Amino acid sequence: MQELNFPKFPFRFKNSENKISIFDCIRKKFVILQPEEWVRQHCILYLMEEKGYPKSLINIEKELIVNDLKKRYDIVVFNTNGGIHLIVECKAPSITINQQTFDQIAQYNRVLNATYLMVTNGLNHYYCQMDFETERYDFLKDIPNYNEK
Repeated sequence: MQELNFPKFPFRFKNSENKISIFDCIRKKFVILQPEEWVRQHCILYLMEEKGYPKSLINIEKELIVNDLKKRYDIVVFNTNGGIHLIVECKAPSITINQQTFDQIAQYNRVLNATYLMVTNGLNHYYCQMDFETERYDFLKDIPNYNEK
């Protein structure tokens, strides 16, 4: 797999029927290693190891309804009060992040109401904070650490 713009993390892999899987510590199971999954697994460990977010507040790939359509978010980090602190949209490294990507996460956020948004393809990371009064997002250099929120 391609090297990403994240710290190096110790992943667990398994090869079964010529398919490589990576262990997802949130879902507690091995999942097929695809380029987007490679980015998602790096992002999960980045949030936990570098930013201090507790594993218990992180949720992966759950369904949500947006404009009567079933969608799946990549990563959500909850607040301790049950609200949503952060949504992360992961793309494969070969996918260029563009306005359409931000429109996608903004659409999810109309349902989820997260304070922070992160979009990454593993090579480029973009961070935003929602301004709910003006219905805009402001770009940040990084998302806050868990203990700074």
